[in-house]
Amino acid sequence: MKKGHHGQWSSRMGFVLAAVGSAVGLGNIWKFPYMVGQSGGAAFVAVYLVCIALIGLPIIVAEWLIGRRAQENPINAMADLARSNGRSKAWVMVGVSGTLAGFLILSFYSVIGGWALSYLIDAGSGSFNGMGKETADAAFSNLLADPGTLLTWHTVFMGLTVGVVAMGVAGGLERASRILMPTLGILLALMVGYGAASDGFAQALAYLFAPDFAKLTGAVLLAALGHAFFTLSLGMGIMIAYGSYLGQQVDLLRAARTVAIMDTVIALAAGLAIFPIVFANGLDPAAGPGLVFVTLPLVFGKVTGGLLLGVMFFALLTFAALTSAISLLEPSVELLEERTPLSRIGATLVAGVATWALGIAALLSFNLWGDVLIFGNNIFDLLDKMTSKFLLPLTALGAIVFVGWCLKAESVREELGLSSGGFVLWNLITRFVAPIGVLVVFISSL
Repeated sequence: MKKGHHGQWSSRMGFVLAAVGSAVGLGNIWKFPYMVGQSGGAAFVAVYLVCIALIGLPIIVAEWLIGRRAQENPINAMADLARSNGRSKAWVMVGVSGTLAGFLILSFYSVIGGWALSYLIDAGSGSFNGMGKETADAAFSNLLADPGTLLTWHTVFMGLTVGVVAMGVAGGLERASRILMPTLGILLALMVGYGAASDGFAQALAYLFAPDFAKLTGAVLLAALGHAFFTLSLGMGIMIAYGSYLGQQVDLLRAARTVAIMDTVIALAAGLAIFPIVFANGLDPAAGPGLVFVTLPLVFGKVTGGLLLGVMFFALLTFAALTSAISLLEPSVELLEERTPLSRIGATLVAGVATWALGIAALLSFNLWGDVLIFGNNIFDLLDKMTSKFLLPLTALGAIVFVGWCLKAESVREELGLSSGGFVLWNLITRFVAPIGVLVVFISSL
């Protein structure tokens, strides 16, 4: 049951910035731009936006609606709404799986956030100056092979995350988002400006925005569908938790549209920041994580202004990781705060320490526990696959089906302020289009 005062966002803008911060993560900085370039440029973006509209937006609205309707943590929210709508108690598993997914993802996400912090310090200290290919490869390999260094940065990153979340909804999550998101935007704009002045900018524009419909194969369409689903932080309990802090004055459909647009714009801007550097130096744009932690440091070590550019890039990467991390911790904290005698600070410390401890097992996968395999995967990969392939799609599917089929129609229409025609369209999308889309993602990922 709820206890005490339930936190609230102080403004619509604060809520939207926090939701965008959750959506904007490490994947936006390199994965989405790379997918666009390799999958048809503007043609892929058009398909992706259609997938966002038909699948991503309905699910994010459904999760916010569940949270706002119940004003409780994801588990309590699903239990109470199921009971009040005469539905099975089993629906509580949607809240359980979402909260569990956020907890598990943060445990290994924090390890990667630690990598970004480590490279931020390296960039500022001039470690990239004169770095050769072998040195760059060795630097990343040595980081992964050193459990002490990984543990240090994982601990620092989790400490920052816990510090923000412990301060509450308005004082922590919202305040941090109001600082981090504009700062991230400024850093991104500066890097885009640098890229625009480089020799590779025209090539980067063509890579990202020139439509090539010949590349729109079935596999590419599926990739667009999958990324549209994952990019908005769906199925992690986050948006249900964030929705529980919302008042009735916020238009959920309008807010979801704003979040989706800002998330996409930031991802494309990241491409305009990174790929001019890549093309100007004759590098492979499809290098994935290696592009971020091996190839780009090599470039920063030899170009004019490379030290400042490296600091800006890894600060951008760290901020993107941190805005997502604080949202990932929130569902577990809200659960402990509402279902135990713990205060906000106590709940954050317990959830943070538990996540940090599991993260240690994840980081040891790269060194001391490299030979420990579960179902053929090390612990890091197991956590990644278990969440992305199972928990996220199943949680999101449960949320959209529950709102589409189980909540009383009048309460949904009231929450969204829809006309008769709009509500018919909403039912069509939430009952059929979005669930089928999620099932396609789920089945294909298996």
